[in-house]
Amino acid sequence: MRAVRLVAVAVLAALPAFPMAQEPQAPPVPPSAAPPTSQPPDRQRPSFRAGVDIVSLNVTVVDPANRYVTDLDQNDFQVFEDGMKQDVTFFNKRQQPIALSLLLDSSASMEDKLETLQKAATEFVRRLKPNDIAQVVDFDSRVEIRQPFTSNRTELEAAILQTSAGGSTSLHNAIYISLKELRKVRAQAEEDVRRQALVVFSDGEDTSSLVSFEEVLDLAKRSETAIYAIALRTSEPAQSKGFREAEFVMRQLAQETGGRAFFPARVEDLSGVYAQISDELSSQYTIGYTSKNQLRNGAWRRVVVQVTRPNATPRTKKGYYAPTTH
Repeated sequence: MRAVRLVAVAVLAALPAFPMAQEPQAPPVPPSAAPPTSQPPDRQRPSFRAGVDIVSLNVTVVDPANRYVTDLDQNDFQVFEDGMKQDVTFFNKRQQPIALSLLLDSSASMEDKLETLQKAATEFVRRLKPNDIAQVVDFDSRVEIRQPFTSNRTELEAAILQTSAGGSTSLHNAIYISLKELRKVRAQAEEDVRRQALVVFSDGEDTSSLVSFEEVLDLAKRSETAIYAIALRTSEPAQSKGFREAEFVMRQLAQETGGRAFFPARVEDLSGVYAQISDELSSQYTIGYTSKNQLRNGAWRRVVVQVTRPNATPRTKKGYYAPTTH
């Protein structure tokens, strides 16, 4: 497939990832005609809520050995927004389909590592489920969408193998463009709802982006995308200033969005890192709530998730921006 070339200044703002259409409202039922309710509604069953501002959180829970805890129920979770406890109204521990953006650094410094990266990335793609979709983004001094979103793993693998080393590193551009592309993945029905993730690999600092880190971080915090960042450490005893800056960028993006940052020392470790990311994406909970803060002021709201099980640690995004009145 012909690669699509993009530069940061050409990206237009995309619509939110999951716009909800208003549900038709049934006419009110007179009290005398209302059927009796013998059982409370099943709170475990997730529903596609329309016309309501629902804060959605993808939550990873691990034990002290860093093993995923996957047997919790809705009552095991507590959610706080700016210190105020919220009522969880949506809960799902079944695996949801994934919309994944896979970013591969193909700058000149990757020349002797690219073959190993390609192998690890293709192994990762093969772990995707049939109803997952993914895109492959290749970046050096420019950003190319090698393969737009598809569930065809053969096409994804072919796109990965098309990458070749050369040029500088436009890391910020690549992440910014990929987040914009993920926001175009829109759900029209419950079966279309997908968990969004971005997996980015790079071996060095950004050297040629038009987009600043602050712009990338702001867009990431406004997205529904968890960022998993992989930065390959150099073999030098003392890390360069550029790598330390790249490490800060990776950690910050991962922490704010509920993802993880990995810093393998050897390129041969990449397969194991991609396997960990795949396992995590298949082990998450999705929980949601309607904020008790009704102000539509666009302000940043800090979110904290706690679990009642001892020695279990949850991880999710740090917060979100409140909606605004248009």
